[in-house]
Amino acid sequence: MKYYATYDSIIGQLYIVTENNSITALYLHKEDFIEAEDQKSIVFDQEQPLLMKAVTQLHQYFTGERQTFDLPLRGEGTLFQMKVWEALKEIPYGKTKSYQDIALAIGNEKAVRAIGQANKANQLPIFIPCHRVIGKDKTLTGYAGKQTNIKEQLLLLEGASFKK
Repeated sequence: MKYYATYDSIIGQLYIVTENNSITALYLHKEDFIEAEDQKSIVFDQEQPLLMKAVTQLHQYFTGERQTFDLPLRGEGTLFQMKVWEALKEIPYGKTKSYQDIALAIGNEKAVRAIGQANKANQLPIFIPCHRVIGKDKTLTGYAGKQTNIKEQLLLLEGASFKK
């Protein structure tokens, strides 16, 4: 059974999804949530313990009380994508890395474009901090297939340096 809860954040309403005692998705936009999840087989449950924990940790993150998350995450992707997502988890709060830095970190220096595609496929943004990946010249690039203003807000929240 899949469950979801919502959290009203500074970047808008977030949709958190769980299945089999793991967080499986975090949607930054309602339309993405509706498009990706079968609305007939997902249950809204703001009291489900794992969802309550996720909402609490998101609240702590957005109020500056938390820098890392302690949640069971289960994203689905290719081996390459999972390798990229593991590298993203290593980027500290308030820091940024370039797509090139991530390519080098996973041992595939020519995979810069593929890193961007893996970031776009990340179903667990914020928890797996793809917002911390910026251009080599320190400028912002797309985030979660949407506008860079969300990425900018998250990086400002964390006190990260970048160019507008």
